[in-house]
Amino acid sequence: MAEHRSLKDLPEVIAVFPLPGALLLPRGQMPLNIFEPRYLRMVDDALAGSRIIGMIQPNSAAEQPLGPPALYQVGCAGRITQFAETGDGRYLITLTGLCRFRAREELTVMTPYRQLGVDFSAYRRDLMPRDGEEAVDREAVLKALSDFSRVNEVEIDWDNVRQAPNEPLINALAMMAPYGEKEKQALLEAPDLKTRAEMLVAITEMELAREGGDSETPMQ
Repeated sequence: MAEHRSLKDLPEVIAVFPLPGALLLPRGQMPLNIFEPRYLRMVDDALAGSRIIGMIQPNSAAEQPLGPPALYQVGCAGRITQFAETGDGRYLITLTGLCRFRAREELTVMTPYRQLGVDFSAYRRDLMPRDGEEAVDREAVLKALSDFSRVNEVEIDWDNVRQAPNEPLINALAMMAPYGEKEKQALLEAPDLKTRAEMLVAITEMELAREGGDSETPMQ
């Protein structure tokens, strides 16, 4: 990832993969099973070029009667860091998050996949690994995770959790969290790691309350 140390290393136009509920964050890893012909073509083109693909959610609340589904304005660019081809023509890839972007415009293109002109400037701190870790209330995050695992009977590898630094821990939990489109987008757009951690705790507590859990953690 050393070739993406500054904003000038990132392209101004990227292919995007609209996927509901998918959240990619800087330095997070997202495995993808690619089988639609248009996205197979997208991966082929990315591998021949920058290896960068933008993950972005369709916006189900936006009215767009004609054309493809409307998209949220903020997504995250990722680089293809693993690639394998299956015997039945699918691609198994891993995207590693680089930097969030704001969509400037959707381009009219001949490719079967969508492309956006993007602006990374608001998210330049995404290129700084572990930025803002010291401000995270780690104990609140671990308490929320413990409550969630207990109520939902989910096994947690606590040894790995305790060893993980704050940034990879928070971002991995946000990416894996079984929450909806709006919650995922809010976690993506959080301005910093501290806010994302607080938001993750708050969303988890609301979900536990909805499920009848008895979490003792106060709302943030």
